[in-house]
Amino acid sequence: MNDHAIRFLVQRLGRGHILVMSTSVHTSSTAYRESAGAAQLRHLTDTGTEASLLRLEQLAHLMDSAFLLPGINRRVGLDAVIGLVPILGDIAGMAIASYIVYEAKRLGAPRWLVWRMMGNVAIDGAVGSVPLAGDLLDAAFKANRRNVRLLRRHLERKGALRPSEIEGTATRLD
Repeated sequence: MNDHAIRFLVQRLGRGHILVMSTSVHTSSTAYRESAGAAQLRHLTDTGTEASLLRLEQLAHLMDSAFLLPGINRRVGLDAVIGLVPILGDIAGMAIASYIVYEAKRLGAPRWLVWRMMGNVAIDGAVGSVPLAGDLLDAAFKANRRNVRLLRRHLERKGALRPSEIEGTATRLD
């Protein structure tokens, strides 16, 4: 990228959501401005570790805790909603959860972690297949968020990702 200078103006919209507002690309002979849609498409196709993990976190949030149920203040996602459709809903939920496991493998997760994540998906699918009561338990288990949390922790320990939390103690100096 010696002859390209790429500038991103990023605005945080909330927890885990990013909107790319503008992108400029300058070369030695030409300067052009990319549309926001093209910049967002490039963001969606970025295969870097941080970008992939951000997409997985957004997917897990959508599948497990996107909606707040009024009255009981409990979060559920599309997994619980599509799980209400017999058989097909559970298969669709497991397919999306399996995509998270596939991405973990692509990002270099060890075999034991992939098996643990597949176990979470299997438990989620088995519990969710029980009519109605399984859907309630499925809404509480949140396998996708568990799997993304496991992957994030592994990548942070491996050094492929900056820690999201700083460990240690703080001392006030007066």
